[in-house]
Amino acid sequence: MSMWLIIGVVIIALLGIIAGKNKKPRQQHTPIHAKAILTRREQQFFAVLQQAMPRAYIFPQVSFSAILTTKGFYTRSQFNRKIADFVLCDQDLEIVAIIELDDRSHQGREQQDAARDAMLHEAGYAVLRYTQIPSAGQLQKDLYKYFK
Repeated sequence: MSMWLIIGVVIIALLGIIAGKNKKPRQQHTPIHAKAILTRREQQFFAVLQQAMPRAYIFPQVSFSAILTTKGFYTRSQFNRKIADFVLCDQDLEIVAIIELDDRSHQGREQQDAARDAMLHEAGYAVLRYTQIPSAGQLQKDLYKYFK
């Protein structure tokens, strides 16, 4: 009888070891740090944009979920974690244009950018993309047709 007891204890111990190895590692809290809302380059662009469009409301880093909606979960999952660099609104807070400032990280991601733009266009938004910071005059010229 004691032999069966020893075998039982060994089996239970082995099962405990095996079960322990299959457990996911405990997730631990990592420190949270403050982060600037805009990079230095985006800050420079924001200043030029303000100069070019002083009567527009400019909202940086806007979640697509704040400006797009759909009833289907699959479609929502295509945009719910995306961010627009700048959303320009008129005096009535109607969205006039979405502006993206592309840097080197966008090289090779043209298809993803086109898919993002297609979603915004489907919702009726104008999308402007810049790889370099344009002058205030160029921005005024590019945005003139969108403001009433």
